Amino acid sequence: MAYFPFFVDIDGRNGLIVGGGKIALHKLQKLLPYEPVLKIVAPEISVDLKQIALENNICVIERLFERSDLTQMYFVIAASDNADVNAEIGKLCREQNILVNVVDNKELCSFLFPSLVKMGNLSIGISTEGTSPEIAAEMRSRIASMVPADMDAILVYLGSLRTLAKTYIEEDSKRALFLKEMARVCMDCNAVFDEQETMRRMESYIYCEKTSATKVLLVGAGCSSFDLITMRGLRAIRQAQVLVYDDLIDQRLLEHASERCERIYVGKRSGKHSMSQEQINTLLVQKAKEGSLVVRLKGGDPFVFGRGMEEMLALRRANICVEYIPGVTSCITIPALAGIPVTHREISRSFHVITGHLAGRDLSENLGLDFAVLAQLEGTLVFLMGISQLQQIVEGLICAGKESSTPIAVIHGSFDASVESVCGTLTDIVAKVEESMIQKPAVIVIGAVVALMCKCP
Repeated sequence: MAYFPFFVDIDGRNGLIVGGGKIALHKLQKLLPYEPVLKIVAPEISVDLKQIALENNICVIERLFERSDLTQMYFVIAASDNADVNAEIGKLCREQNILVNVVDNKELCSFLFPSLVKMGNLSIGISTEGTSPEIAAEMRSRIASMVPADMDAILVYLGSLRTLAKTYIEEDSKRALFLKEMARVCMDCNAVFDEQETMRRMESYIYCEKTSATKVLLVGAGCSSFDLITMRGLRAIRQAQVLVYDDLIDQRLLEHASERCERIYVGKRSGKHSMSQEQINTLLVQKAKEGSLVVRLKGGDPFVFGRGMEEMLALRRANICVEYIPGVTSCITIPALAGIPVTHREISRSFHVITGHLAGRDLSENLGLDFAVLAQLEGTLVFLMGISQLQQIVEGLICAGKESSTPIAVIHGSFDASVESVCGTLTDIVAKVEESMIQKPAVIVIGAVVALMCKCP
């Protein structure tokens, strides 16, 4: 049997709960926010149930169930300790076309109790059609954790915003987009805005509509497993009409995009460029001007050696609105997954992130790095995209005075949140990495913090 999830108005409707124990109390607590007119009947009723009933002006009758209790009832919950009584109530309700829920007997139910998320005007019901209440409860918990704490205030605010938006934005489709955007912002910020800020945002939106076809969202996909993306980033993927993405993302993120979303791969890895940066910039501008909501999905964080600002500036020059959504960066996450913190009290009070991507024959010349300065830093050194230049990095630091016994780790992170790491010192790490055949890309971590997890000689 399949159960269609109707949302029924029971405010002021008559409802009967037969039972006086924990199950009856649980059902009552679910119903109270929807304000039905309830009656509770049972030969024995718990103290807790009586107290809640008293606080909510609910009629309580301590006796056995009688057929007359069904008179004028819109719905009934059979939650007594007697299965035969519950079954009899289910049968009678079906005969009289009264909605009935019989506890622990799905076949006798005409409706099921879902696991509920209730926050003001927001109601979310989850049901497995009785097959696994545990899964429904788990899903409820996960969904509840995603709902902003001020959801009730947000819904009231968004409801009032409709009249204001109708005054200033005449076109229905543009007004709908504005309301959708404001809903997203309120959810992201877990806040509502005062009148002045509301007007500022509306004026900004109207201006953006006049000067730009649409908006581009520059989103950090995070690194390693797909579930390390931010909730805001995941919402952006779900809204995308065009999704432009790189190599270094967990492909499972693409499953969250709409079926109608156009997916464009623009992978850029060392020696394997499918598109130049200039071509990507042009593509983003073109797709935005076509009127699509474009999401540019980049591994890690777009502003940490991800050329995110280059793309943002190109879009701004084209007079296109663009927003940035941060991502979890590999310079912190990958070492952490290997058990290495980039800072630790009394060991490392700072960390420094350096790119090794542009290194060539002469690392210091090509990158403008001053190894003499880097070698003297007491904090942790983190090199991204530098495994191909590992020997140059190590030699540059040793020649500049860094102790050859300094611990170092080379770490590759996978999309299942596992890591592969090689530990050593500046003296032997190159040979160890060559022997290990560790995969690329990899993060290089240099400093005393490495010894916290890696046993280096």
